Amino acid sequence: MMTEDEIIHAVEAASACGIHKIRITGGEPLVKKNILSICQRTAKVSGIKEVCLTTNGSLLPQLAKPLREAGVNRLNLSLDTLDPQKFEYITRRGKLEDFFAGLHAALDAGFDKIKINAVLIGGFNDDEIVSLANLTKEYPVDMRFIELMPMYDSGDFGMDAYLPYSKVLEKLPEAVAVPQDGGVAKLYRLPGAKGNIGLISPVSAHFCGECNRLRLTSDGKLKPCLHAPDEYSLK
Repeated sequence: MMTEDEIIHAVEAASACGIHKIRITGGEPLVKKNILSICQRTAKVSGIKEVCLTTNGSLLPQLAKPLREAGVNRLNLSLDTLDPQKFEYITRRGKLEDFFAGLHAALDAGFDKIKINAVLIGGFNDDEIVSLANLTKEYPVDMRFIELMPMYDSGDFGMDAYLPYSKVLEKLPEAVAVPQDGGVAKLYRLPGAKGNIGLISPVSAHFCGECNRLRLTSDGKLKPCLHAPDEYSLK
């Protein structure tokens, strides 16, 4: 695993190359004992304008406010289902009430933006598209639906579980397109909603030509593309 100093050294190198947005992801980054220090030091690197973090939300009741104070600007939360039993199944051990406790803590902490990500899975959560989308009416968050990517063979979901992003629009005929925000998601909004619906289509309408992201693995490998086997050791 990279040490904290090595992570910050990589951030400094990235900034020197013109990268100004860092997203800390995982796995679950909040289980790292030094996550607050990593975020704080990252935010202080010259040239870094935005620090984002992706989490399952379960530790946010304790960490949301400290993360905001450490300089984290935005959060992405993972939520694939609103059914408590299905939530426990797909997270292996999570509790839906813990997610919502984390969401409320994040809202109270005052992050610039909170996005909720759900992977579209046929036969698992396609019957919850409307209820998940309606979270944008209840909370000032963006709800994003991501196409299932054929990245691993777990035995849980086969090729028949793939759903194109267009299925979301079929379930939400009242959704209206809104201007893009510079990200990869196609944006829509429901009438009276406080946030947007985002549709991310890495399979049916890939955005490889517009992708400008690099991924650094926890053991120091630079991956120009998440889906390609190529990686280069920074160590």
